Amino acid sequence: MGIILWLIVGGVIGWLASIIMRTDAQQGILLNIVVGIVGAFIGGLVISGGSINNAPLTLTSFLVSLLGAVILLAIVNLVRRGRVR
Repeated sequence: MGIILWLIVGGVIGWLASIIMRTDAQQGILLNIVVGIVGAFIGGLVISGGSINNAPLTLTSFLVSLLGAVILLAIVNLVRRGRVR
């Protein structure tokens, strides 16, 4: 049951990050899930507040994961286009 919740929350985080970074039209649901999970890992590394990957689901872990996903999309935009939107 935990993996299903992990995928759903990762998808929501990836979707919200793509809306914030204005890349929602370029991504599908699978890429949103990947961005959410990888972004949660990055957020957990940057901020020691925990992320959805290694902490219980709280508002703090959700926001840390969202911040990590936004950072990930900013890096991807920087590499792909040479600038951050």
